[in-house]
Amino acid sequence: MDLRKLKKLIDLVEESGISELELTEGEEKVRISRNHQGGAQGMMHYQPYMQMSAPAAAPAPAAASAAAPAAAAEPAIEGHVVKSPMVGTFYRASSPEAKSFVDIGSTVAVGDTLCIIEAMKLLNEIEADHAGVIKAVLVENGQPVEYGEPLFIIG
Repeated sequence: MDLRKLKKLIDLVEESGISELELTEGEEKVRISRNHQGGAQGMMHYQPYMQMSAPAAAPAPAAASAAAPAAAAEPAIEGHVVKSPMVGTFYRASSPEAKSFVDIGSTVAVGDTLCIIEAMKLLNEIEADHAGVIKAVLVENGQPVEYGEPLFIIG
């Protein structure tokens, strides 16, 4: 299943108002669900059916709501925001044992690899589109990311 088809499915779920869609195509399975919290529209997430070495723990709703005011109190970091070009899983290194491609304070040039996003069992290297110093890494290793989600801030 290609990324354009996946994006179209996400748009259809969003427009239709359904809460969950599960699609099986050959050996590929995709589940797209949208969580609703207190009548407000929640964040959609993409969860591929893959064997993983350790299950990902979902944050408790109370912890997520407690973290929001703390994040609002922090000053915004200014700089160029590198956004995710696709839906997938964010990895800071090429393997669990390898050193991260970049860390806070790393100097990057245009074209340097910042991270990998795994989508549909394909590893996609995300390159810097702006030269500078990494001021912030906004996503945790192994975390699912959405299209357009901020990943890094380069100053």
